Amino acid sequence: MTTAPAKTRARKTRTPRGATYHFSSESVSEGHPDKVCDYICDSILDAYLTGDPAARVACEALCKEDSVVLAGEISSRCELDHEAIVRHAIREIGYSDPSLAFHADGVKVHVILTKQSPDIAQGVNKETNADRDQGAGDQGIMFGYATLETPELMPLPILLAHQLTRGLAEDRRRGNPRWLRPDAKSQVCVLYEGNKPMVVTDVLVSTQHYAGVSRDAIIEYVRGTLAPRALGQWFCEDIRFAVNPTGSFVHGGPSADCGVTGRKIIADTYGGAARHGGGSFSGKDPSKVDRSAAYFCRYVARQIVSNGLASRAEIQVAYAIGVAKPFSVRVDTFGTGDERAAADFVRKFDFRPAAIIESLNLLQPLYRQTTNYGHFGKPGLPWEV
Repeated sequence: MTTAPAKTRARKTRTPRGATYHFSSESVSEGHPDKVCDYICDSILDAYLTGDPAARVACEALCKEDSVVLAGEISSRCELDHEAIVRHAIREIGYSDPSLAFHADGVKVHVILTKQSPDIAQGVNKETNADRDQGAGDQGIMFGYATLETPELMPLPILLAHQLTRGLAEDRRRGNPRWLRPDAKSQVCVLYEGNKPMVVTDVLVSTQHYAGVSRDAIIEYVRGTLAPRALGQWFCEDIRFAVNPTGSFVHGGPSADCGVTGRKIIADTYGGAARHGGGSFSGKDPSKVDRSAAYFCRYVARQIVSNGLASRAEIQVAYAIGVAKPFSVRVDTFGTGDERAAADFVRKFDFRPAAIIESLNLLQPLYRQTTNYGHFGKPGLPWEV
């Protein structure tokens, strides 16, 4: 059966096979306030893992106007200049204009970091764990998903939405057009017949810009330059566009809005096309199964689809804090394959945290490249192989 629209899924029903429906997903740019916070935290995580692969990092940030609050729990042999990392991350994103309240050289950085709780550490660390195995860093449920509807094995709406926001960032860095600024959002609506995406019907782009540029110029750029390149074969002249619907988007980023780590969990994953356990990713080392197990579930779901066992697959895993072996592992192929064969296939995979970290080589500083434009469907990441 096909994935049902959001309202239908909330009622625990599914769209009938062959039904026609619309599905939309959104993406946000690296300059969105929440993504600024995510990137700061993943920059700090990578810095710790570079010097100490055994570091325990649970870092969060809040950004608003001229302030960055960095908080969380970190246990490591390394000592880092957190403020310098924060400023470098902000500068990389593109907030370096001193006329703004929020810019790399002018922000005030407030650091509130303590060590990981010993009650958690004794269950996570292999040496002190009751079973002498690395336990899960927290309880929770994680999901992974894959679908044959795109070569990247990702749902089409979120893939295209990311391509639009990534395209905005690429054009901004090239300086063409010169009026682009870092904050932006996109949304893409796709018409489906059954499991098959048929056509893109609607595209929404809201992009921050310098004062003085006309809305007509922004619309012309989005429709004539950005969208044809970002949507590729899915672009057509019949698409309905909404560009900067409020009429102006000059004041943006953390200068205008508050950003917090971990608030874009649906844009980070499958755009709402699959279930989500609720845990965010950025700023967490791989002992936190919120992150590592979600990556591994995606990896396993990809293997199911790639091996022809189903055209869609979703994996759920559940953990207890301090316990290595998951409470449960479940696979759903939505009626698109052999459910029993898929379940037998999944039993071959080791979902213990230490095994996940080893198999995907997750103690390397790779997390800054995951922060923006989705944690899945991008080449070069271990769980996408």
